[in-house]
Amino acid sequence: MEFSIKSGSPAKAKTGCVVVGVFEGRKLTPAAAELDKASGGFLTEILKRGDHDGHKGSTLLLQAVRKVAAERVLLVGLGKSSEFAAGPYRAAVTAAVKVLKATGTVEASLYLTDLPVKGKDLAWKAEQAALAAAETVYRFDRTKTKHSRKTHLKKIVLHAEGVADVEAATKAIARASAIAAGVSMARDLGNLPANLCTPSILANEAEAMAKAHGLRCQVLGEKEIAKLGMGCFLAVAQGSREPPRFIILEHDGGKKGEAPVVLVGKGVTFDTGGISLKPSAEMDEMKFDMCGAASVIGAMKAVALMKLPVNVVALVPATENMPGGKAVKPGDVVTTMSGQTVEILNTDAEGRLILCDALTYAERYKPAAVIDVATLTGAMVISLGHIATGLFANDDDLARELVAAGDAAWDRAWHLPLWEEYQDALKSHFADIPNIGPRAGGAITAACFLSRFTKAYKWAHLDIAGTAWKSGAEKGATGRPVAQLAHFLARRAA
Repeated sequence: MEFSIKSGSPAKAKTGCVVVGVFEGRKLTPAAAELDKASGGFLTEILKRGDHDGHKGSTLLLQAVRKVAAERVLLVGLGKSSEFAAGPYRAAVTAAVKVLKATGTVEASLYLTDLPVKGKDLAWKAEQAALAAAETVYRFDRTKTKHSRKTHLKKIVLHAEGVADVEAATKAIARASAIAAGVSMARDLGNLPANLCTPSILANEAEAMAKAHGLRCQVLGEKEIAKLGMGCFLAVAQGSREPPRFIILEHDGGKKGEAPVVLVGKGVTFDTGGISLKPSAEMDEMKFDMCGAASVIGAMKAVALMKLPVNVVALVPATENMPGGKAVKPGDVVTTMSGQTVEILNTDAEGRLILCDALTYAERYKPAAVIDVATLTGAMVISLGHIATGLFANDDDLARELVAAGDAAWDRAWHLPLWEEYQDALKSHFADIPNIGPRAGGAITAACFLSRFTKAYKWAHLDIAGTAWKSGAEKGATGRPVAQLAHFLARRAA
């Protein structure tokens, strides 16, 4: 999808479709009013007939409107003008693109970027329009013999009028293009079935991406992982016939010797729960348990495309979690790379086990900050639903950076407590620490577990269990939080 910024009259735009907004109460936006005037009040006639009422997300496609140069005019409902903000703006763009991709329109002009959105400038509106469009036209057909109908839509022109900062908006569109490519890769990896996305295949995908975009990639096998002393990682992997892989990606965009930001992604390519077997209902969705890994790999692609002047490392412990004769058992005690011992009370709390060893490995980089990303706990879904990512950190400034990056990217996170009192829930009779605490505050105690391995650096944990994928009619990986990570790293680079 190609995006550009232009100015000009909507009535004179020679394009496949002009997109304008209508607020509730049949209130035309300035661009819609201009079309109405050019057409001799045709839009007003349509609204009076009750064909469109301006409700948020509603659409009406009009063909060959008189005295309008465009082939089509698309009216998009914006809801109440007093409530029009970032969310409704993005919803309007999404609604418009859904209609456009179902038509024969090759090029469209979007006159929604002119609308004032509280606290947001043209650059934000342009970037979000590009990201929303890319998200809407995305489709996953790699495992189908009959592919979905391809959209004819190839180009969207975003309108800017007056003294708007077009240069900043153009840069924002370029950033959006890079982020969209990273999000798309993360979604593709997440949507692949577990038999086509084993740890080895995931490593191959990372290697291919690195080769294409000038990153360094190293993949460690089972013997090398064992040599590092990653006892928790290997404990999770030992029940599977698929060998584990430890993937290391490096982007050297910053000064030589400058401390890197390290991203760590949970890469459980399929999670049965192990001996603590999950219920069979919806277990197919456990192919999404590697979405943390997918997101950091996607973020590295975005970083490479943006050519960010910052050093970034991505670490991905990749494995399956399977039951079997060799599988780790509840009550087993294993030794982590850090030397701490862990009593595994529940084999379905495996994500923190592979992450803790990767977090210890991150120390060797003397990092400026470490951020892990994981579909870690069902408790997080109960806490925040599917809107916000859960954020924990041992440094409040780092947490604030990530929250701000998420707000800017519209890939939002909520900062939750990691107080010392919560650590009391992690006590074991037979090891230094158990891998689970009580049911209450499960997402917090999981973060507390990880914090035991992050004393040497500033660290944040993103629990994406509620935001990494959707169920139901829109079932599939979302690619979150690639956009948040990309904005965070771009701000660090600046």
